Amino acid sequence: MVLAFPDPATWPDAHTPYEAEALAFCTAWLGGQDEFTLHTSGSTGTPKPIRLTRAQMKASAQLTGQTLELQPGDPALVCLNIRYVAGVMMLVRGLELGLPMTIIEPVSNPLAGFHVPANRFAFTALVPLQLQTILDTIDPDTGQSAQVDLLNSMKAILVGGAATSPAQEEAIQAIRAPVYATYGMTETVSHIALRRLNGPERSDWFTALDGVTLGTDERGCLHITSAATNQQCIQTNDVVTLLPNNRFRLLGRADTIINTGGVKIQPEPVERLIQEVLAKSGPVPRLFVAGVPDERLGQRLTLVSEPFPDWPLHWEPLQLAIRTAIGPYAVPKEWRIVANFAETPTGKLDRQATIARIL
Repeated sequence: MVLAFPDPATWPDAHTPYEAEALAFCTAWLGGQDEFTLHTSGSTGTPKPIRLTRAQMKASAQLTGQTLELQPGDPALVCLNIRYVAGVMMLVRGLELGLPMTIIEPVSNPLAGFHVPANRFAFTALVPLQLQTILDTIDPDTGQSAQVDLLNSMKAILVGGAATSPAQEEAIQAIRAPVYATYGMTETVSHIALRRLNGPERSDWFTALDGVTLGTDERGCLHITSAATNQQCIQTNDVVTLLPNNRFRLLGRADTIINTGGVKIQPEPVERLIQEVLAKSGPVPRLFVAGVPDERLGQRLTLVSEPFPDWPLHWEPLQLAIRTAIGPYAVPKEWRIVANFAETPTGKLDRQATIARIL
């Protein structure tokens, strides 16, 4: 479905319930509705409704347009779930910035069926799984992909909803257009900071958008104030290192810290190292490090992954790499395989539900 003008009289009829839902939101927005109820994704707790004002959502959209230099007439591909903030804010950006929108239901490869030069987009937002599916279309012999060509014609590509892996970030270097990891949540009305993933401006640090004020609490967890938060301070559970010029490095979540034998381990750096080591042997499955209940240790450090060929052969070298790079207390005691990870409705990993499958 293509919405080329912000005038409902010119819009096509909806052919699916999803298209009808998208049209209903756009009509409500253009009709001046002042408040909208969205739901959190549930990746870090029970999904909950959050009410956002029109002013907050408009401020967020305008800031994204300013940061990415989007102009009226730049075509946008909307392929994230519009029932959650990332997708609905793509609609708001289109309406507020004058971006013609092609709206499709979320699929693993949203560019399937589109081709240059018949189709061109200036802007889109993807989850890592969608981006990886597109990267997998690159021909190993020629290094070419019609779908990557579509990405290369864009002004900006946003990637969010989950962390990108080290291997994926290396693969992203095949894309010439700017690719940005996003940091944000429903409470901040989508992203408030970006991290360049490719090219000479590639960085490990997120940079907050203009007008966003950052700080940390006594735990080292980030708090955020901006026009998009209605100038209210939003306290997160994300442990960060702050740098000058409104930059920060995301270390992990305070609520994922594992207390094993009295030693506190932040699992995210361990997970990233594991991905880097395993990537040397081929494709890496989804994985995470968890604290499984243990009578002696309190929590037993455990690597949980989807199937990985010949994983026992990699176990001891992996433990050695972790012991050398991070320390002995960060070494998982066991590796548990799960056929498929549990996911939230937005496709994010549901750690607790996945852990429940191995208990």
